Amino acid sequence: MRKNNLVEGKGLSISQAQSISNLCNQRAGEISVTLKKVNNCKKTIKVDGDDHLIQKGYVLPDDIVEMLKEKATLHACQAFLMENLKAKDELLKEMNNTKADISSVEFPIEPSNDFPYHSELLAEIGEEWGWEQLTNSEINEFFEAEAYASHIGQFIHQNGKLDQLRKELPNIPEIEWKVIEEGKKTPIKVETHHESKDLLDHHEKLAAEHRKYEQRVNYFKSKVKNLVTKESARIAKHNADLQIKAENEFKKTRAKYERLYNEANEKVKTIQAEFEKERQDKISKIASMRIDIDSRFQKTIDQFLNDIKEEKSE
Repeated sequence: MRKNNLVEGKGLSISQAQSISNLCNQRAGEISVTLKKVNNCKKTIKVDGDDHLIQKGYVLPDDIVEMLKEKATLHACQAFLMENLKAKDELLKEMNNTKADISSVEFPIEPSNDFPYHSELLAEIGEEWGWEQLTNSEINEFFEAEAYASHIGQFIHQNGKLDQLRKELPNIPEIEWKVIEEGKKTPIKVETHHESKDLLDHHEKLAAEHRKYEQRVNYFKSKVKNLVTKESARIAKHNADLQIKAENEFKKTRAKYERLYNEANEKVKTIQAEFEKERQDKISKIASMRIDIDSRFQKTIDQFLNDIKEEKSE
């Protein structure tokens, strides 16, 4: 912050400084208006024998030097006042934003809820783990049974080839007709080589085979599921035991942390209370500070001080 003329005790009050700054600005504005009117000539026009003024002449004032110096002095005085008003606002803002220094207070590190047995936790398993527990022979048997069940099932189930043949057979006519020559139908002899009983026998034999292989497939799937369920239960218990152990240890460290934290917090409250008392005292002093008038602006300020007093007396 740049230097200022703020002092405790005697001087110009903030309200006085603001009023005088406004008066300086108004007076300087009046001088500017006067100077802007200055021109080099007067203009008249004769119409029907009568003279008409179309531009009034304003001669450069004899006291132009004094007028410009007065204007400069007014602006300088206003700048002086505004700078000190700004300085006081910044001092107050700086003091209001000041925080107590609590760096000397050492707060304990909050304990982490991540227990020291993290590396001992067992990962959850999925179905893939269960299949890995089967022997090579069991895996190969599963592949074989699954293939038999799948392809036999595709052949005999709804919309499979055997199912289509059984639905089609009863509806096959003994003879069909085809137009070979225009306007003439030629008979087509239709001879079936399957009987419904034969197709039914095939279906029953294949269905029995399908059930046999499907049961074997389900056996392996059930075995894998049971293996996964049993191992998952073991893993869950293992991890739960570790969790309970870690939670008990965390409760102890947490209790110690809270005790030390409360002690540190009380120290902070004491420091902040003392700091706040000092801060309010400083704010009060800054708020009461006035502007020590520089001698070069004394005459101008005295002039407007009298105007302010006269306005108040009125």
